[in-house]
Amino acid sequence: MKQPTALIADDEPLLRERLRSHLATLWPELRLIDDARNGAEALELFELHQPQVVFLDIHMPGMGGIEVARALARRAHLAFVTAYEQYAVQAFEHGAIDYLVKPIDPARLADTVQRLRRQLDGPLPGGAALDAMLDQLAGRLGQRAEPRRWLQWIKASVGTSVRLIPVEQVCYLKAEEKYTLVAWEEGEALIRKSIRELAEQLDPERFVQTHRSVIVNLAHVAEVVRGVNETAELRLRGRGEVLPVSRSYLHHFRQM
Repeated sequence: MKQPTALIADDEPLLRERLRSHLATLWPELRLIDDARNGAEALELFELHQPQVVFLDIHMPGMGGIEVARALARRAHLAFVTAYEQYAVQAFEHGAIDYLVKPIDPARLADTVQRLRRQLDGPLPGGAALDAMLDQLAGRLGQRAEPRRWLQWIKASVGTSVRLIPVEQVCYLKAEEKYTLVAWEEGEALIRKSIRELAEQLDPERFVQTHRSVIVNLAHVAEVVRGVNETAELRLRGRGEVLPVSRSYLHHFRQM
C-alpha cells in the first residue's frame, strides 16, 4: 500500500510541532511533508506534493482555512484545527471534514486519525454538502472575526525616487527571482517583498493569488479564459499581458 502523506497548515509554530509529534506516535506510517504557515503557502505546497490529508487551521493570515478547503474540494481529506469549539463545532456534525480543538488533545487526535485512515480509500469531500458546511462555518466564525487593516500602499523604488503606490492602482504582482514585479496603472517597479508576504497583507476580497508566482487585482480583470486540466488565463483591462491561473486557484473565478 502507498505510504499516506499529509500537510499541516497553521501559523503557530508550536502547534505545528506538537501536532507533528503526536502524529508520529499515533500514525507512524504517515509521512508529513513541509509545514505551511498560511493559506497561500498551503495551496502552493499541496500543488507541489499532492498529499492525501491536510490539517488546516481555520484562522491563518491572509487566506484562511475555509477558503483553502474550498480550493481542495475533492482533492484531499481534510481536518480543521480550531480554537472555537463552543460555536464552530456544530458545523462539523454532519460534514465530511473532521476537526481538532486547540490545544491538541491526543485522545481526540487518535479518534481523528482512525477516521482519516478509514476514509483514505473512500470518496474525497466535495459537492453541495461540503459547500453548505463551509458556508455555515464561515457564518459562525464571521460573528467573532476581528477587523483587519489590509495593505493600502506599496513602497517601490522607481528610478532615483521612491513611490507610494495605492494598492487600488495595482493591476498585478509577479515573482521575479528575488524580487516581485509590481505592475500598476502608471508603470512597473520591483520590490523586495515576496509573493507570500504580499498574499498575507492584501485584502483577499480585492486581490487573489492565481498562481504560485502571481497575485491579481480583481478590479482589473477583463476576461477569464478556461484552459485544459482545470487551468485558465486572465486578460486584464487595457493591458496586453496574459496571466496564468493554476488549478489550485481556479475556484476564485468559477462564479465570474
